[in-house]
Amino acid sequence: MENRTYTADAEPGDHVTVAGWVHEIRDLGGIAFLILRDKTGKIQIKFEKDEMDDDLVEAGLDAARESVVSVTGTVDEEPRAPTGVEVTPDGFEVIAPADPELPLDPSGKVDAELPTRLDNRTLDLRKPDVKAVFEIRAEVLRAVREQFRDEGCTEINTPKIVATGTEGGTELFPISYFGEEAFMNQSPQLFKQLMAGSGLEKVFEIGPIFRAEEHNTPRHLNEATSIDFEGAFHDHTEAMDVVEGIVKAAYEAVAQNCQAELEMLDIADEFEAPSGEFPRLTYEEALDRINATGELDDHLVYGDDLSTEAERVLGEEVGEHYFIVDWPSEIKPFYIKDYDDDAETSTGFDLMHPRMELVSGGQREHRYDHLVEGFEQQGLDPDEFEYYTKMFKYGMPPHAGWGLGGERLVMTMLGLDNIREAVLFPRDRQRLSP
Repeated sequence: MENRTYTADAEPGDHVTVAGWVHEIRDLGGIAFLILRDKTGKIQIKFEKDEMDDDLVEAGLDAARESVVSVTGTVDEEPRAPTGVEVTPDGFEVIAPADPELPLDPSGKVDAELPTRLDNRTLDLRKPDVKAVFEIRAEVLRAVREQFRDEGCTEINTPKIVATGTEGGTELFPISYFGEEAFMNQSPQLFKQLMAGSGLEKVFEIGPIFRAEEHNTPRHLNEATSIDFEGAFHDHTEAMDVVEGIVKAAYEAVAQNCQAELEMLDIADEFEAPSGEFPRLTYEEALDRINATGELDDHLVYGDDLSTEAERVLGEEVGEHYFIVDWPSEIKPFYIKDYDDDAETSTGFDLMHPRMELVSGGQREHRYDHLVEGFEQQGLDPDEFEYYTKMFKYGMPPHAGWGLGGERLVMTMLGLDNIREAVLFPRDRQRLSP
């Protein structure tokens, strides 16, 4: 809109045109106030009924909440107004009227259940606290990209329609692709490994992944955002250094650039970026610490994966971000390299927040014969992955990488109760629309 002024930029003495949504109307008899809201905040519009044109007053006071309006007028200082200024209008236009019966209250005065919010996400995002989550998410992704560039990485985009799944199994969404069966990709894993063997060497991707897991929990999605890294000539410890730097950069950027949003979420006082090195516990140390608490019904033994409850117990024990390293080979995927001197132990690692797992990664198996053997041990046909395996015949360097759940990073950073609060339009077992 030409010559539009954002509410946050309106200064006393200015003659402005502001546009946004009708947040609230208060009619006090001889005087009335309309609160207009835009992306930068709110501003008060004052209607003095006896001193204004009747049509102007009627247009302003008849506008339903959440109607889109444009107001032209003079900005005056008014300490009693919510933002210390108000506009006395000489022009008022309803650009798009809203139905008076709203499915939820964007002012936040009346709470709505999460399913109702997600069914009406556009309205939901008009609430300042919800908007704050996605402003922070955007800052996280900006900071992550900047940190990757500082690491000398090249951003890539890999296919999301594939002929075979990254890890096989049933956790795949099949689609029809010109009469042939194809799948939505579970991960950029195999493609980013190939790029580590190219002239690019160090790559990252931020993009969607699709998993047909039949979960129905506050921490799982069927379409999620994965932040991925792969680096040639990296081992698993160097890959852990990279992800630690990425997570710290995200927190530091939010602490520095999102104070208003943190205050809106009422967590500004307690929010702080992690400092110091993240502890690195071996898998066996993790089991010992979990078992020592006595909180699990069953004693964990070597070879067990960690349940959600085990992760919770260990997270409370550690109390900060931490790595679990040296996992048993049988637990980790076929493409994770084992230690040269211990074929039973993998170089795989997980980065954990006290609430949940954020990252899975490790050094990759770069030796062709060992890689094919890993496929066969996992019950996968290497011939179906020839596009991937054959490149390991042509000089594939040692490499390592990881995948970080973008929504989980935001969820744990902000203390959100449900991962669906960190994604605009969630996809899960029950939700395909909007």
